[in-house]
Amino acid sequence: MTADGAGAAPDPQRAPLFSRIFLLALLALTAIRLWVAARTPLSPDEAYYWVWSRALAPGYLDHPPMVALFIRAGTSLAGETTLGVRLLAPLSALLGSWLLADAAERLFPGRRAGETAPLLFNATLVMAAGAVVMTPDTPLLLFWTASFWALARFSARPRGGWWWLAGLFAGLALLSKYTALFLLLGGLVWLLSVPLLRPWLMRWPVWAGLALAALLFAPTLAWNAAHGWASFLKQGGRNAVWHPSPRFLGELIAGQAGLATPLIFLLAIAAMAWMARAFWRSRTAGPGLVLALSLLPALVFLEHAIGDRVQANWPAICYPAALVAAAACGARWRRAVIPAAALGFALAGLVYWQALAAPFPLPRALDPTLARLSGWRAWADGIEAARQASGAAFVADENYGEAAMLAWLLPRDVVVVGLAPRWALFSLPPAGGALAAAPGLLVESARRAPSAPTRGLALTPLGEVARARRGVTAERYRLYRLHLGEEAPPTALLPRPRERF
Repeated sequence: MTADGAGAAPDPQRAPLFSRIFLLALLALTAIRLWVAARTPLSPDEAYYWVWSRALAPGYLDHPPMVALFIRAGTSLAGETTLGVRLLAPLSALLGSWLLADAAERLFPGRRAGETAPLLFNATLVMAAGAVVMTPDTPLLLFWTASFWALARFSARPRGGWWWLAGLFAGLALLSKYTALFLLLGGLVWLLSVPLLRPWLMRWPVWAGLALAALLFAPTLAWNAAHGWASFLKQGGRNAVWHPSPRFLGELIAGQAGLATPLIFLLAIAAMAWMARAFWRSRTAGPGLVLALSLLPALVFLEHAIGDRVQANWPAICYPAALVAAAACGARWRRAVIPAAALGFALAGLVYWQALAAPFPLPRALDPTLARLSGWRAWADGIEAARQASGAAFVADENYGEAAMLAWLLPRDVVVVGLAPRWALFSLPPAGGALAAAPGLLVESARRAPSAPTRGLALTPLGEVARARRGVTAERYRLYRLHLGEEAPPTALLPRPRERF
């Protein structure tokens, strides 16, 4: 107490970084996302990643294994239910938001960036969707943000131990998705571009952190080596395609304006330009780190879009640092934060509403919730009725996502067969023995022409089944009787849920 009886001045070192309202809002948002995650059906990709979680391996054709580990952890806690598959998505968004807030506050203290950056990030459709569904982007964004946080902490107080943490999280990000390589590249560019940080290139903690990331990634590297570099060739092969067209660049820009939401997209672009100007003048660590982990990968994606399509979710790794820039820029720009966030949350609410209740009868082309999430239960029931009527001993599908949905939804005593070359890379039993001589039911989307594997098989048409929601058709599927023979492609008996849901 002071001499006049007043309380002592608060110690800024002990003052809380974030307000109670901010923390309560994050918890409330997480509760909403957990509810939405439990109420909306799985997508085919999520069901496919659930199959991964039942056949754990250091690598897969499409991605590294972290998404499978996340699902395995979630289903161990909440059972093999929709919520179990997605459990770690809302929790990852919660932890990632806190890490982003702390990173922003350490990089730009006194600008209220710590609460503004996660506000903007959570208002994007990338987070609205990514926090309620489980894809490789879920762990990628968590560990990317965690590595960014460790580097921000190092920037505020240079200590070698932060490089150990940055390397740990970068390695976990690499186990999530290969685009995490931009973390390593961005860290190197950051050290090179900031004069005060260049001496750290000669210090062992930086290289120890890099070695730790490489050590964590080594099992996936070994898996690729043992499987003909299948995953590297699949993902790296995208860079070999080059068909210059303005359409690809337009798609990239429109996709980011949609996923970030328009006002946040414009705010992020303006903020990165402002941050680039500030860095050009000062060469300081904070602006340099933000640009290395946002502008650098963004420029690479822009270059790729000149000659090939960039999937809309790929640039999501640019968002954490870009929105820290938006939170830290001048007061004139910060006036746009509340309208931008309000629009983002409103659009996210509409997406959740459409996914849960479908109040708008939109066609498939305009409604991704219809295309990816809707009508699967009735579709599976129709296929099961056709299987029983035809006397088929199993159900097969060449599309990996549809096959996984069948494995997730059909009665547990029904045998589900994946029918495609990719299944040869899984540690799943093949569909041999008695099934080779028994009749089966093949499901094939009417939108796709018969693929090469089925062209050599004897198929007997058995009709069609539709997938729809409230009278709006999402897709139609042809059904065939088939027999697996020597000419059949690689097969796999897909796992079934351990308990009903």
